[in-house]
Amino acid sequence: MKIKVLGALNAEVNGLPVVPTAGKPCQILALLALHPGRIVPVPTLMEELWGTELPKSATTTLQTYILQLRRRLGTALGPDAPGSAKDVLATRYGGYMLQVPSEAVDAYRFERLATEGRQAFEIGEDERAARLLREALDLWHGPALVDVAVGPVLEIEVLRLEQSRLVTHERRIDADLRLGRHLEVVAELTHLIAHHPLHEGLYSQAMVALYRSGRQAAALSVYHRLRKRLIDELGVEPSPQLQRMYQAMLSVDSRLDLDSAPQRTSTFDLYAA
Repeated sequence: MKIKVLGALNAEVNGLPVVPTAGKPCQILALLALHPGRIVPVPTLMEELWGTELPKSATTTLQTYILQLRRRLGTALGPDAPGSAKDVLATRYGGYMLQVPSEAVDAYRFERLATEGRQAFEIGEDERAARLLREALDLWHGPALVDVAVGPVLEIEVLRLEQSRLVTHERRIDADLRLGRHLEVVAELTHLIAHHPLHEGLYSQAMVALYRSGRQAAALSVYHRLRKRLIDELGVEPSPQLQRMYQAMLSVDSRLDLDSAPQRTSTFDLYAA
């Protein structure tokens, strides 16, 4: 079984799709897929489907949805499969479990690659870090579970995945900047800033990328745009390290140059106290 949640929900058995058309069974499949090999308690599934306002028929209706999922699994498995749909979507004491390897779910492959990439980054293996982090990001095909009307439990899972995606993006760009690929990341950072307009780390990366590309004025302009937005929307100034980076660019500080910059730190921390 192969399951994708990093974009539209997709699940296949023997190349046959098993994602139901109805919304609530999709929520159940997505939640079970995000916990492969682990029991998801019935109360958690019910909270995802109905929040705190459970219908009187909640238990029976949940069992019906599980049966619908098993029917789709059974059809895809075929009559000659060594195991049954009940073996894949198993009932356990207090809940249900999707018995598939973690690697069958793209979110877990993403997390593994992202973790390995961040570890490589921390020890200065920038080429390997950039490659691993890029492989992790290539698993994404849109916002997580973009076609599923998520409930309160899945909403938290989606936020966690999206935050991990952003952190992975930052580390990969940091690795590319340490490798001298400043020209290549400018357009990507412009796109990311448009979607995360108050994220100082992305602004710092854009400033450094532009500065190293010989565009000092554009780098300083990025800082002024962020400062105006922060003051207008939150009434605060940029962080001290970003202010120090701005002053360093005005004074053409050599630490901003690729050859002089610390090789085991993030761009945002170049001027940390």
